[in-house]
Amino acid sequence: MKSLSTKREPRKHPYLTKDHQQFRKSLRKFLEREAVPFYDEWESDRIIPRSFWTKMGEQGYLCPDIDEKYGGSETDWGYSVVINEELERVGTGLIGVALHNDIVVPYITSFGTEEQKQRWLPSCVSGRTITAIAMTEPGTGSDLANIKTTARLEGDHYIVNGAKTFITNGIHADLVIVAVKTDTEIHPQHRGVSLLVIERGHQGFSRGRKLDKVGLHSQDTAELFFEDCKVPKENLLGEEGRGFLYLMDKLQQERLLVGIGAQIASEEMLQSTIDYVKSREAFGRPVSQFQNTQFKIAEMATEVEMGRAFLDQLIADHIAGEDVVTKVSMAKWKLTEIARNIATQCMQLHGGYGYMEEYKIARRYRDIPVASIYAGTNDIMKTIIAKNLGL
Repeated sequence: MKSLSTKREPRKHPYLTKDHQQFRKSLRKFLEREAVPFYDEWESDRIIPRSFWTKMGEQGYLCPDIDEKYGGSETDWGYSVVINEELERVGTGLIGVALHNDIVVPYITSFGTEEQKQRWLPSCVSGRTITAIAMTEPGTGSDLANIKTTARLEGDHYIVNGAKTFITNGIHADLVIVAVKTDTEIHPQHRGVSLLVIERGHQGFSRGRKLDKVGLHSQDTAELFFEDCKVPKENLLGEEGRGFLYLMDKLQQERLLVGIGAQIASEEMLQSTIDYVKSREAFGRPVSQFQNTQFKIAEMATEVEMGRAFLDQLIADHIAGEDVVTKVSMAKWKLTEIARNIATQCMQLHGGYGYMEEYKIARRYRDIPVASIYAGTNDIMKTIIAKNLGL
């Protein structure tokens, strides 16, 4: 991959200003220089080097919305949208940066004490500290109230035992927010869930395999193990027993990020396929002139435009602080489903070349399906929608 596929002017999202667009241009130049030429190598190595994280931090592309006193720029969330869009244009394997910026660190800014913020946030902004969040367990996915990892308070430390899996940034992470059970007897069960911040070097904390995934090859995903892991009680995030509520609160932005990634992937796949069918000839004329091709492209273009309109309004509502739980669930489900269907159609329109790794559609085809699973499966999204519709 020699360059970003989109050289055209970025869309004029209603919540972005000229300052955001200038920021986008600077970020795109940075990624053209620091990410695009190396992305194939990162995919082959199955990991993104820490040096890329520190370069992102040096340029102000990590956690830009954090207060200046912690090293941030106090930007509005529109800048985070720009960062996530441009990272996705390079490749979905960069999703770990989005998780750090807009999923994990917001737990600290929202629920952390002043001491915790001063201790952790500056290095998160600089890229010296990479973060992760550990919810999923080998036997527990979406049922967060039923997690088995326990944390027992003994004196000045919690003693943590359990295992987590499918953890994004699991290999690189220096700081992991871990969902644990601090009370295994209480009912309902979700009232026993708390959040602990476990750091690299804590006694009893180890990493298992770097998991070998179908797609997202450059994004490190790992197993984490806690065997009588000693965690200072000062690393409790928020209040004991309120972890489930904290998770539910922050999952909305996480699901919105998944929707943004899916939308950008759809836009990228569509544009690259349009370029391909215009240049590829069969039976003496461009493939783009066949009616079947035109109809398929027309269908996908319509879905992409409708998805973008819905997403832009949703992002604007989120920035305005409105309740977006139902619409976020709709976006996460529908946009990832659209992206998966577009990946299939676009690969087909590439013919045999679509199955070749040198064509970006092959990578997109591998990377897209998991978006329907993480941050809550699409069936869970439909359950939430139905519940909020009063069914």
